[in-house]
Amino acid sequence: MAKHPLTPTDPPGIRIAEIDPEAADARYCLGEYYATLARRFETGFEVTKSLDPDAGALRPPFGAFLLALSGDAPLGCVALKGSGGEVGEIKRLWIAPAARGMGLATRLMEAAETRARTLGMTTLRLDTNRALTEAIALYRRLGWIEIPAFNAEPYAHHWFEKRL
Repeated sequence: MAKHPLTPTDPPGIRIAEIDPEAADARYCLGEYYATLARRFETGFEVTKSLDPDAGALRPPFGAFLLALSGDAPLGCVALKGSGGEVGEIKRLWIAPAARGMGLATRLMEAAETRARTLGMTTLRLDTNRALTEAIALYRRLGWIEIPAFNAEPYAHHWFEKRL
């Protein structure tokens, strides 16, 4: 699978790359993400009940799927969902338990914002579950503002927006 460096100045050993959302590394990260949600959510998690984005919305020219990699090992992911307009969505931010605390979530979010700008997006939105307290704190720290619900995601309790 071809990996396209997104941030060539990342510290040695870890890089952020853009890949196809249906590639094996992307599917691995998403599987781990879904398993994490199933463990952490009060009601469990079933992807078929969620507003799971179509892979086409996560590929250029609409969106992107980003991985944090150590060598060829995926350590985390984030998806940028777009429709060709100025508003996009952040989806599926996940960091491997062994890689947490390394700042990878911040780096992935910043890379997603940079990629969103190159795709012509001026506003990003996201939704999240109340059980994901670390993610909620991250979003607030990165300048995301809580807004009223913008979708009917059954697992969401908080909705955020950030102007780029």
